[in-house]
Formats: sequence, C-alpha cells, structure tokens
Amino acid sequence: MLPENKFCQGMPDTGADLANELEEMLAVYDASNVAAVIVEPLAGSAGVIPPPKGYLKRLRDICTKHNVLLIFDEVITAFGRMGSNTGAAEFGVTPDIMTVAKQLTNGVIPMGAVISKQEIYDTFMETGGPEYMLELPHGYTYSAHPVACAAALASLDVLAQENLPERVKSIAPYFQEVLHSLKSCKHVVDIRNYGLAGGITIAHAPGEPAKRPHQIAMKMWQKGFYVRYGGDTIQLGLPFTSTLAEISSLINALGETLNEID
Repeated sequence: MLPENKFCQGMPDTGADLANELEEMLAVYDASNVAAVIVEPLAGSAGVIPPPKGYLKRLRDICTKHNVLLIFDEVITAFGRMGSNTGAAEFGVTPDIMTVAKQLTNGVIPMGAVISKQEIYDTFMETGGPEYMLELPHGYTYSAHPVACAAALASLDVLAQENLPERVKSIAPYFQEVLHSLKSCKHVVDIRNYGLAGGITIAHAPGEPAKRPHQIAMKMWQKGFYVRYGGDTIQLGLPFTSTLAEISSLINALGETLNEID
C-alpha cells in the first residue's frame, strides 16, 4: 500500500500506475509464456485493500493488448459485498474468468463456482475431445453437490428478492463514516474500506506484529463480536442485513477495545 493512500475512504486516487509493473514483467518473461493474470478486485484477507482508481482498467488493457487472460478472484467481492452483484460490475472492468464463493451460499455450506466468457468455453469444447464431453475439465470431487446447489439457489434468490446489493450500497456510507472515526484510537495506523468491507492496520507490538490484532479479536469475542484478524490487520465484513444501530454497536465496541490494548 502506498503511504499517500493511508486513511483513504473508498478507492484511492493514487496508484493506478502500479499496473504498469505487469507490462514490464510481460516484457521480461515474454507475454506468450503467460497464460493469465489473477487478481482480487478488492484484496480481502490481505487486509481489505481497495484498488486505486483506474488500476483494474489498466490491468484489463494490458491483458487485452498481450492476449493474456484476466481472472478475477471474486470469492469475497461477488454477490453484494461491494454494493453491486460483482466487483467487476462495481469497478466497471470485465474479466475473462471469474471465481465466486462465500456469498454464493451465504457461507452456510461450502461451494465455489467458475464463470468464464463464452469464447473460452467454446475453445475448450472445440478442442477438448469428443462431442459428448460437455464440461470444462476441472476437479469433480464435489461438483454440483445437490445440497450445496440448493443452498446457492436459495441464497441467490434472497439476494435478488431483497435487493441486498442495493442495501449494501445504501448503508456503506454510514459504515465508512463510523469506521474512520476510529482513526484517533490507540495503535491505529491505517483504515481502508469499500462497500461493507473494512480493514484496520494495527501498530506492531515490539517484535510481534500479529500480537495486537489477536488480542483485539479475543477481547471483541468476549464482548459478543466476531472480527477477523490476520497479520497486522483487523478485517471487517458486515452482514448485508446489518442495521445502523448494529454497525454503531460494533464500531463502539471496537473503539473501546483498541484503547484497552497495551
């Protein structure tokens, strides 16, 4: 993350030029040796890092120019988290392949899916063997598991019927406001957000960068809240049905906890 993007609300203005490093790498290794570029539209477990304005579009242009596939890992961003059905839709950039999970089944049962452009599917079908081979080649262990598929269909119906992506978009500004109110709390060195995803970077305890996030998470658990922690960050992914009062309660508890940690 660029220092100038600290405490940025939403997409940073600075950093789109970092995508040019891909162009440099393709020149070094020869684009004909590169099958695809895989990127999260918003980095999740790495600390909730929104893309700089123009960054994803620049990646798309470079991949198109060099005939390299662009794959979006939308395990976190697909189906509402960003305030749109997908991160691709929210950020206005279309990948060639997309992976999805999490909100696909509301997390109640494991399931993932891969979505590809028609021409990619057609290429596999035209060169992949006999006519009766109707699927893209992939691992089959639990594919099309009927219970997982039922959970996915039910979850997607609820997302559509209750218009939850639009609800995310409507409450995200409030979440952003109260989340950034934690800037003055002890140990907070950066805050980032987009949609109903937020990340807080915590100052390192001497020699133990992951200690304080763990302490914060355990104290929050004692107060009745689960927050995800990893490395030197606290990561928030709120339920789409959260009320403003519930968001306030979470942020107030987190602020108290931050100031309680040594």
